[in-house]
Amino acid sequence: MEGQIHNFIVVWVIVLASLCYSHTIAKFIPKGKSRFVAIFPIVCLFFILPLYLTSINLGATTSFFITGLATFKLILFAFGKGPLSSTPPLPLSTFIPLACLPIKLKKYSTSDNVETKKRTISSTFNLVTKIALLAILIRVYNHKENLHPKFILFCYCLHLYFMLEIMLNIVSIAVRVVSRVELEPAINNPHLASSLQDFWGKRWNLMVTNILRLTVYDHVRLVIKDRIPRKWAPIPAVLATFFVSGLMHELFFYYIGRLKPSGEAMIFFLIHGVALSVEIVIKKMINGKFLVPRIISGPLALAFIIFTSFWLFFPPFLRGNTELKLCNEYIAFFKFIRYGQLISPTNITCSLL
Repeated sequence: MEGQIHNFIVVWVIVLASLCYSHTIAKFIPKGKSRFVAIFPIVCLFFILPLYLTSINLGATTSFFITGLATFKLILFAFGKGPLSSTPPLPLSTFIPLACLPIKLKKYSTSDNVETKKRTISSTFNLVTKIALLAILIRVYNHKENLHPKFILFCYCLHLYFMLEIMLNIVSIAVRVVSRVELEPAINNPHLASSLQDFWGKRWNLMVTNILRLTVYDHVRLVIKDRIPRKWAPIPAVLATFFVSGLMHELFFYYIGRLKPSGEAMIFFLIHGVALSVEIVIKKMINGKFLVPRIISGPLALAFIIFTSFWLFFPPFLRGNTELKLCNEYIAFFKFIRYGQLISPTNITCSLL
């Protein structure tokens, strides 16, 4: 574990140095192909760095931040687009967190202080609640041999949701304190989704959604709109976006388990891309003449998401005993907090809970 923490520190020192370089060269190289050539080695480096982290918590978080977010933002930045491009240029203190964290900055004035305090209290309460629920889930895993496998998979769905919420809340609170900016929410009550389009476009992991929209969806739609009727241009753009998302998730699963990609994550996202495309086509064809009640469409959409997750998303994620490794890492961390003793997660088991 000590070695992993050392690697984690080294990796993030390299990330910070790389982002400083990217911020600096923008002063000397104009946007376009020349800046892209200068930034491309950093993009490649960000795909390599997570390979040095075998800890699931450290490696998964790092790969999400730098491979899943920073690479796309830097590509957009090279062409003068995306959240990193601004007039006047962003200061380095804002550029770095905006590049590698799942945040979207929203300036606020002193008149917003009351609302900001309310949001801070709500965010803190939400964070404490999610941590408590995650702790309960970890204890549930200790008795999984007595529980139905489908229930365990449902717990993994909740685990993923809680982990994202906890991570994003911590990032939000930290950045709010350091940079004095308000952060727009990255997850917007996904359980209230009324359709697949609502879930993927407006509720789940919105920062990744926005980045993929800028880097993939908009470009494909721009290229294709002159080749097919304009009203159908979103369909290939949606399919291309979900294809790229599938590739990235296959890579993330490799970072986590170091197992040969099975293609299941790719199939999961392609199925959702096709399903979302069908939904868009149907909506365009009926043109608002008939609307499925939200009370019906919402549960159907969530049931489809959960079913396909059980079938295709979680099996490759769990194939390398990921849940056991996560559990042991949590225990090692809590033992360090409690006793000040840093031990290897491989030397303990979940029964210690």
